[in-house]
Amino acid sequence: MVRSTVGGGRTGRGSARVTLGAVAAAAALAVAGLSGCGTTNATAGGSGGKSGGTGKVGVDLPMLTSPFWEAYNNYVPQMAKKQGVAILPTVNSNNDPAQQITDINNLANQSVKGLVVAPIDSSAIAAGLDQAQRKGIPVVAVDVAPDKGKVAMVVRADNVAYGLKACDYLGQHVKSGKVVQIQGDLASVNGRDRSEAFDSCVKKKYPGLKVLEVPAAWQSDKAASGLAAVLNANPDVKGIYMQAGGVYLAPTLETLKTKGLLKPAGQAGHITIISNDGIPQEFQAIRSGQIDATVSQPADLYAKWAMYYIQAAMQGKTFKPGPTDHGSTIVKLPNGDLEDQLPAPLVTKSNVDDPALWGNTLKSQ
Repeated sequence: MVRSTVGGGRTGRGSARVTLGAVAAAAALAVAGLSGCGTTNATAGGSGGKSGGTGKVGVDLPMLTSPFWEAYNNYVPQMAKKQGVAILPTVNSNNDPAQQITDINNLANQSVKGLVVAPIDSSAIAAGLDQAQRKGIPVVAVDVAPDKGKVAMVVRADNVAYGLKACDYLGQHVKSGKVVQIQGDLASVNGRDRSEAFDSCVKKKYPGLKVLEVPAAWQSDKAASGLAAVLNANPDVKGIYMQAGGVYLAPTLETLKTKGLLKPAGQAGHITIISNDGIPQEFQAIRSGQIDATVSQPADLYAKWAMYYIQAAMQGKTFKPGPTDHGSTIVKLPNGDLEDQLPAPLVTKSNVDDPALWGNTLKSQ
């Protein structure tokens, strides 16, 4: 594999993992008994806060400029109500790591007993986590794992698998030639995991592919300008991997259309495209042949299990690595935190209408 970088440096200001969502039907959990996660070996004591499972919970969002995070924001009160968790109105940090620390401190000063946070920057979030720990407030991280700082649980899908699935899909459909990877923010562990997994997989399994990278930092304007620059120099691109459909889908399709390169699947000149998120817009693009696949990131399950784990943390419960009873696995991270790695299925034209996918239930909520 030959790799070149187009459109800027490989680092940038941290940004939350962008994507879309809707709901998956699930029975309300018996929170007091933690019945929804028995195989995770819940035990009393350990890492909880001072509330004993009662009190308000603050929820901080990384942004609301992505359909994925809009969907997650809609799921939060639904899942909180099902599990009897009292939440304050959600706070939007507008893709600004410094603002997120301020927002966490403001929530902590409102005497919340628990925090659910989707970190924008994996490293910068440590300042907010340290403040919460000093106040005895347990924190659950959603979508992005902190590099430093203590959390009760990380609720996240396996982002390495995202990059591997994208690599294999493109490698199986584009035998040789140039493919573009529109990256997330490499200050976020999500951007790093997806990029490194994709690059290493291509190098190992599909050496006939040449990867052109567009560092876009979860920002649509950077995705559009970076992709345009790549296509100007490489009009023979055969594939594209978008790491965040919630922010990259529209600018990517518009850029291709402007350059006369948006050809439907099955037509000569079609560029094979795979995305990450699982938003309804991606599903429609798959149906119409504009893109070929996406990896569905579970916005509904993020909200559901975030509420579950913050309630458990406020009750002083802890968990152990191992399989869960909801189709995931809890793993221990290098910094000692635990992460519940939720499933994220590959969606193509063959299963895009599956009613179990949250992206197909959004309109009915």
